[in-house]
Amino acid sequence: MIDNSLKFLELRKKYTEFIYESYSLEEDEKNIFLEFKFSIPNLKTFTPKIKIKKKNYIREVIKNNKIAENIAFHVGLVELISYWKCTCSPKVLIKCGKLNNEQIQWFKKLYFYGLGELFFTNNIETNINDFMNIETFGEKIEITYTPDVAQYNGYIVPIGGGKDSIVTLENLPLKEDDCALIINPKQITLNCAKIRGFKDNNIIEVEREIDKNLIELNSLGFINGHTPFSSVLAFISYFIAYLTKKKYIALSNENSANESNIDGEKINHQYSKTYEFENDFYNYAKKNLKVPVKYFSFLRPLNELQIAKLFSKYEKYHKVFKSCNVGSKSTEWEWCGKCPKCLFVFIILSPFLYKTKLVDIFKKDLFEDKELLKTFIELAGYGETKPFECVGTYEEVRFAITSTIKNLERKNEKLPYLLQFYKDKYELSDLSLDITKRYNDENNLTDELNNILKEAVLSD
Repeated sequence: MIDNSLKFLELRKKYTEFIYESYSLEEDEKNIFLEFKFSIPNLKTFTPKIKIKKKNYIREVIKNNKIAENIAFHVGLVELISYWKCTCSPKVLIKCGKLNNEQIQWFKKLYFYGLGELFFTNNIETNINDFMNIETFGEKIEITYTPDVAQYNGYIVPIGGGKDSIVTLENLPLKEDDCALIINPKQITLNCAKIRGFKDNNIIEVEREIDKNLIELNSLGFINGHTPFSSVLAFISYFIAYLTKKKYIALSNENSANESNIDGEKINHQYSKTYEFENDFYNYAKKNLKVPVKYFSFLRPLNELQIAKLFSKYEKYHKVFKSCNVGSKSTEWEWCGKCPKCLFVFIILSPFLYKTKLVDIFKKDLFEDKELLKTFIELAGYGETKPFECVGTYEEVRFAITSTIKNLERKNEKLPYLLQFYKDKYELSDLSLDITKRYNDENNLTDELNNILKEAVLSD
């Protein structure tokens, strides 16, 4: 943890304002372009960009389209937090649109809890009332008509390349005209979509460009850290659902995402993947974006272990899928084998694929890596904090570890280093309380989707 508490106060005093200057929405024959202009007076101007490739799925013209303009403005409202965090300026001025007080409070909640990890890792003490004050000076976008609900049907499925979105792809009742959505596509994510059967014209490719001035400020030591990317995905996917007339945005956020990283604190690396945010966004969009689109997570009833069990059956993806954020930065997206995400995925899949198949995926046995001991302990809930990554709950990790230990002992096989360490030091889970048979009814699925998912999980 870095102590940037003094820097936080100094930067706020020196750079008192952050301004959302403008947004633009343009199109040509091949692409739709969104561009935003943010500024921190006496420091930097930022112009992040989003490009959406136009294919056969686009069914709306954006010129003079107030609904499209309104959603584009909102995309800027979630993009801005990545730039605001550099200085954490106490005043945010929005000059290109109008928000009422209820909307302002909604965004303050998202910003504050979405930045919970950043505040914690930088040792910044603040509160939801004082961390920023939002003022809006632009004109309200007047929407004078409501889209025809009957025109909307089908699914958009955001794909990240990991096991979760693959489980969604394999279990949703998808049809030929449904779409996969990929932000900053890599060959891995494109391959996952194509394995499921999506054609090129039904793969929505979005390029999101970070302004270089932000990267420069990060290198100079301005405040940096995790921001709620899934909220950006929410608004972008909603914009695309409007353009394509798709009724459902089917995310792949599981029930496990609700667990905090710090016991007793609402500090969650996955805040914008939580059920709370899912409901907040759906209600906000319904009231303020005026489009009959339903945003929900298909996997919300499930835990990580259940998802891993389902994924273990889809062998055609095993050599393709990737979740490692460290490895994603290299030319060839690989498992780095050193980070919390790699070790978590290895652990959660181990009851079903250990040893040969899992080692074949990761190219090594992570349970034999002594350098991963600290991370292993943290994932199991015996460290100071839960790793700030998209990983499962302590209960799930402990259950998976115990299951794998028991599987190996039944075969009279020697336990690898990390599993032997765990058995010697900690109590094993009670496997008679099978957490792979749970089903959380606190979700936003239709009756049809609930039945499909229950059948997939509980029938085995």
